[in-house]
Amino acid sequence: MAQQATPVRTARLGRTLGPGPTAVNGAVLLLPGGQEESGRRPSPLLAAASVRALGRRLVRAGRAEQLAVHVVHYRYRGWNGSEEHLARDAAWAVDETVRRYGDVPVCLAGVDMGGRAALRAGGHEAVNSVVAIAPWLPEDDVAASPEPVKQLAGRRVLVVHGTNDARTDPELSFRYAARAKKANREVCRFEVHADGHGLRQYRDEVASLTADFMMGTLFGRAFSRPVQDALAAPPPLGLRMPLAAGFGKSLSW
Repeated sequence: MAQQATPVRTARLGRTLGPGPTAVNGAVLLLPGGQEESGRRPSPLLAAASVRALGRRLVRAGRAEQLAVHVVHYRYRGWNGSEEHLARDAAWAVDETVRRYGDVPVCLAGVDMGGRAALRAGGHEAVNSVVAIAPWLPEDDVAASPEPVKQLAGRRVLVVHGTNDARTDPELSFRYAARAKKANREVCRFEVHADGHGLRQYRDEVASLTADFMMGTLFGRAFSRPVQDALAAPPPLGLRMPLAAGFGKSLSW
């Protein structure tokens, strides 16, 4: 009896969120969370659900600019050590975006382990900006190889973290942002006080902050004053910028 070959897993881009633009001028790739170790295939429905609200906000903000927003569907749930599956799938997704749309600027926006994937894959030449929301980052052990930051040179980077996050340590994202700021001045980090990992209390504010950052990096719109201040301020001020309640209500898009 002939032995059947094991199907090769492939990453893929989900359909464009919202109405597909007729001519794409920029793209956002949404990177859902994951696990530290897992060989299981992710659920497409759960992955999309984790970033759908953010994606809808970005679609509305970028509709006039012909923005394409896709969810990246990974091959595996886990990062899986040196395999770095999520980061490799993120890099593949950027390649696929360039293949589909040509030379357009790309923003990687990830949550949880997807935040780590966005930061790792941010060195791709088509990526001009990275958003990491409540990113999962490993302990910054000086005896081992620290999480790399040099790939972020020349990109604008936004990190957002709840101060009461019990799943991913906000202090680790602060230390990562501080190291990244030494290699690249265009790094800022916002703290969402008293909110947890899912940032549910300030979900609208986080989505508006991400949209404001994305519109500035992809399409040259002026950043809101808080983002301008956070990018310009030296550490630690620009890396512990509080996200104000009601942020985004006065923004025009």
